[in-house]
Amino acid sequence: MAEPTRLEWAGFYLDGRSAARRRAVVRLMRTGLEASVDGGDTVWWPYAEIRQVQGFHAGEPVRLERGDGIAAALVVPDAAFIESLRHVSGVTAPRFRRAGRRWALTVFGAAIGAVVLMVILYRWGIPAAARVVADRVPVSWEDRLGATIVDQFAPANRRCTAPEGQAALDRLLGRIAAAEPSPYRFRIVVLDDRQVNAFAAPGGHLVVLRGLLQRARSPEEVAGVLAHEVQHVLRRHATRAIIQRASTGVLVAAIFGDVSGLFAFAVDAAATLAYSREHEGEADAEGLRLLRAARLDPRGMIAFFESMRKEAERAPRAFRYLSTHPSTDERIAGLRALAAGSEGAFEPALTGAEWNAVRAICDRHG
Repeated sequence: MAEPTRLEWAGFYLDGRSAARRRAVVRLMRTGLEASVDGGDTVWWPYAEIRQVQGFHAGEPVRLERGDGIAAALVVPDAAFIESLRHVSGVTAPRFRRAGRRWALTVFGAAIGAVVLMVILYRWGIPAAARVVADRVPVSWEDRLGATIVDQFAPANRRCTAPEGQAALDRLLGRIAAAEPSPYRFRIVVLDDRQVNAFAAPGGHLVVLRGLLQRARSPEEVAGVLAHEVQHVLRRHATRAIIQRASTGVLVAAIFGDVSGLFAFAVDAAATLAYSREHEGEADAEGLRLLRAARLDPRGMIAFFESMRKEAERAPRAFRYLSTHPSTDERIAGLRALAAGSEGAFEPALTGAEWNAVRAICDRHG
């Protein structure tokens, strides 16, 4: 004999506005259900407006919802409730199940939308925000960050410090930096490493590897590299790229003025720092202009990129500069166009003695 249909069930009511669960007595009527809620409230739900979102599996309480957005809900722990509901209402099991699936699809769609939103934020929102944050970062903060990065990648025991070579590089860098007013104090460190590479850290800190100085064929080529890296600092490309690579949470904190948390993320981000095509093009063009302003031959920058590209084809692992500063035919052609007519009125980047000292800067190191 079939169990008689129960018309009254114990459950809980959630109003959708708070997390409170209030006890309720649910009564099944001919066209809808009525719930008497602790506190004296009574709610009436027509069957046509109810959807089942939970209770499809054994041992799972039945959860009904009504309304769009943040919905009110009735939860009945006894799984047998749904059979009585279907019997009284005349709603078949497949219809309730489809309602549950519609809810699941809605949730799934919302999750997909959230993922798409995060992708859009990462691709376009964070770069735009990074630009705003970088412009607000104090120079003193950039200086401390840059010093931390240099200490990490060029520790004191691996630096080349022959005084004559260091003095010559300091003078050349100072001449380039003085051609454009800026709030930065530029410093250069030579790392005893045979790879051909150089990079700029925030705040005016430049690192050049021994391999680059030894491969360069003239001081004008070194001047071209330095001018390019100086422009990365002046345009805050490194600061912007590091902030962009930091986590979204840290970025939000920085927007609101808490930049101290960026240090740990920034040092890690600097390890794989690479500039966009736009930033590289800007550093090229502005670096070439800076060379002209300093009365240095800008063709040295082009000559360096051309020679590095040719040599990198034979020994790619040794030329990391081109992996972090990609040099294409299009880019070199652009530099040539910018440098057109750059002849005459230039002064030597270094004297012969200074150039020899630069190339031998690591001879006294270890």
